[in-house]
Amino acid sequence: MTEIGPSLRTVAGAGGTNGVLRVPPAPPAAAAAHFRASLAFHTDVSDVAAALAAGGDPGFVVLDARSTGSWDQGHVPGAVHLPTALVPEQAERLLDRAVPVVTYCWGPGCDGAARAALALAERGFRVKEMLGGFEYWVREGFAYETREGPGRRPADALTAPVGADACGC
Repeated sequence: MTEIGPSLRTVAGAGGTNGVLRVPPAPPAAAAAHFRASLAFHTDVSDVAAALAAGGDPGFVVLDARSTGSWDQGHVPGAVHLPTALVPEQAERLLDRAVPVVTYCWGPGCDGAARAALALAERGFRVKEMLGGFEYWVREGFAYETREGPGRRPADALTAPVGADACGC
């Protein structure tokens, strides 16, 4: 190990390269194609919240892919509740194929939103996954609804700007 400072260390990899650069970054054109494609498949809670808060038709519908118990615990206001397992039998009845769908589940540790997005895409819906899910919706301080009524927690300073409207990214 090489000492960098009082508490930072790096481990040299093959050829003297650190772990970050052991596999070199992609060429700029390949990186641009990758990140452009990624943005076609994903959005984040802040962008969804801003679009919903702007009023009027945001141009998409938000879909909560979790169980009824999870939905009752808390969900994005105005979201459609359609558990992933029910997408094949209920998507056509609940959703308009002409309107893009933004799916979410619990959070980054859950792939329910990705599975719901896949099931919808296989049925001809245009879809994006909301990164961070309900966990980050709440952690970023956005209002939510529960079985008991509306709720809201203060923004977590580790996940969202405190005292600012946006993170600037």
